[in-house]
Amino acid sequence: MTEQGRWAGRSPDKDVIRHEVWTGLERDGVAIGPAWSMIPNFVGADVAAWRLAQTEEWQRAATIKTNPDAPQIPIRIRALYEGKLVFAPVPYLTREFPYLRLDPERLKANGVSFELAAIAQGFMEHGERIGFEDVAPLDFCVVGSVAVTRAGGRTGKGAGFADLETAIFRELGIVTADTPIVTTVHSSQLVEDARVPMQAHDSPLDMVATELELVRTGNSAARPMGVDWDRVQPDQYENIPFLSQLRDRMLERRAAG
Repeated sequence: MTEQGRWAGRSPDKDVIRHEVWTGLERDGVAIGPAWSMIPNFVGADVAAWRLAQTEEWQRAATIKTNPDAPQIPIRIRALYEGKLVFAPVPYLTREFPYLRLDPERLKANGVSFELAAIAQGFMEHGERIGFEDVAPLDFCVVGSVAVTRAGGRTGKGAGFADLETAIFRELGIVTADTPIVTTVHSSQLVEDARVPMQAHDSPLDMVATELELVRTGNSAARPMGVDWDRVQPDQYENIPFLSQLRDRMLERRAAG
């Protein structure tokens, strides 16, 4: 892992803000474990998850998607205890199957604790392996973030996984314009709006939960409703085993109308 981060170079301005956030989290002692080149875990992640769980959108939701990272473990645990169906991607999408389904009733029947199922090793072992097309329509989507703004801007590690994943779900109809896109971060990861400008292929955040507050962004910008395959990077095709086949299937769907 280099000082610039594993995926540095695609967006120099965002590289700078990620550098500042990762450095600050470690310097100020609020990172849990290493912060660099990852969605950083942080002190207060459980409180941020609690803030999300107080919202009407969460309480209505039966199907929840979260990123697979450590700061979202409290979200997965809460969702499972509340009887929600949880979907999580394979970390870095590096397997031939992209997604895991966590059914709390199935986990209980198999004697698997929710605490185990909520961590990456646990859901990789005990989750049901499925494809993108097999994910149920989602009521609530949680994405991982490195830096966010009160206007709904977001940047992750720089690999582009979250934007690609959300675009795929939108094109498949699994995520709609009404599905909340939310994140949990430490309050120090909130930055000025101008530092993380939104681009046409970005999905703005609807809510940001920190250990101190819940921010409703009010962002009403148009959401991209499909994948711009011309923007997918060569290394994404190289590192995501199923991506080329998924692209071909989705392009066939488009052609069929």
